[in-house]
Amino acid sequence: MISSLSQRPVSSPFVLETQPLPPSSHPLADPLQLQLQDIKKAKQKRGHLFYRAPMAGLNFEATYTDNHDILKIFEAEGVEFLLSSEGKVPVSECSGKVICLFFSANWCRPCRAFTPHLLELYETLRKRGINIEIIFISFDRDEDGFKEHFKSMTWLAVPFDVNLHRRLIDRYRVDRIPSFVPLCSDAITVKEDLIGCIEDYGADAFPFTRKRHEELKAMDERKREEANLEELLGHEGRDFLISGDDRKVPICEVIGKTIGLYFCAYWSPPCCAFTVQLTDAYNELKAAKGDCFEIVLISTDRDLVEFNINKSSMPWLAVPYEDRTRHDLRRIFDIKGIPALVLIGPDGKVISGNGKFMVSSYGAEAFPFTESRIRDLEAALRKEGEALPQQAEDVKHEHVLKLDMAKAYVCDSCRKQGKFWTFSCDVCDYDLHPSCLEKAN
Repeated sequence: MISSLSQRPVSSPFVLETQPLPPSSHPLADPLQLQLQDIKKAKQKRGHLFYRAPMAGLNFEATYTDNHDILKIFEAEGVEFLLSSEGKVPVSECSGKVICLFFSANWCRPCRAFTPHLLELYETLRKRGINIEIIFISFDRDEDGFKEHFKSMTWLAVPFDVNLHRRLIDRYRVDRIPSFVPLCSDAITVKEDLIGCIEDYGADAFPFTRKRHEELKAMDERKREEANLEELLGHEGRDFLISGDDRKVPICEVIGKTIGLYFCAYWSPPCCAFTVQLTDAYNELKAAKGDCFEIVLISTDRDLVEFNINKSSMPWLAVPYEDRTRHDLRRIFDIKGIPALVLIGPDGKVISGNGKFMVSSYGAEAFPFTESRIRDLEAALRKEGEALPQQAEDVKHEHVLKLDMAKAYVCDSCRKQGKFWTFSCDVCDYDLHPSCLEKAN
């Protein structure tokens, strides 16, 4: 039996537990302490401002003014060549290219997690004809770590030299890793989280300017407010969703319905618990109202195996696992924890970002999930509570029972599940449906 919760306002009967999403792959790492102490001292002596790394719009109006400077810096430092996977490359090869510096280390787990994002961006931009070059500057403590980390990269690197790397780290005011520094005007700074911008938008973040970032955020806002389902749920070359048995269902078939975007993962216990409630409400609505409501799984699973297990256990549709749309939707709707349920009305307007509360509180009765419907349910619940005595004695129990509100409980009389109003005992673990109360004479 589950004990009842303490009494609270009817407007929020209970809240189901949520679980935070795994941390982003770019939290501040713990850089080499001696290096950073030296850097901090140097900053305090010189009074330098933190190096600012810019970002611009699609018209590629960013001016890469510092490209020549980096070549002169290398020349002054005696760097005659850079390293590639093929061997040595003359520094002059970088002339005329869009140059970005990547500060990272093999011992840094966030760095290793971010590198695949940067690889995807690098290859995509080069395929688009952007003459970009990334130069890796290491925070590694030894050459073996440097070489191991560089194996995962397809761009260039400054040859391993701890003192040289330290001077470059100092010059560009890097106090956290991973750090990505485009040598252009008006770029997003490290503090403004260019790493997060690249994780969010991939190659679309180019040319890494603030203007471009604002354009991307504006596009997200438009998608969130207008919710054109074919644009929101589709992707390049894909205009369908998949069912639990891997059938392709055209997105156009769900237009005009109330849609629930369900963000969840197989590995999350709160998701598993809420999926049961959501499935009950979904099946009840299908039986009572027909084909007016659809749910789309937006998976946060760790791999395809987990996704397939998760998807096959659900009676609704899903965005394919390999599709970037899953990531985009989490960003567009600012999903910080799971389970989460975003509800979109038949008109394409977002009804609520807190569908989890509505379903866990009221189940299928919450449909069509509008504010007015929830107000009606709350009013009915309040009226029901006002009609019940605040405390009562029952012939089946020795103690006085008080009226309470419970997240969920099992009635000790009929042994059936209950929620909301209950008569509970403060002395022992006892709950009673109001309909099972037998008042003592």
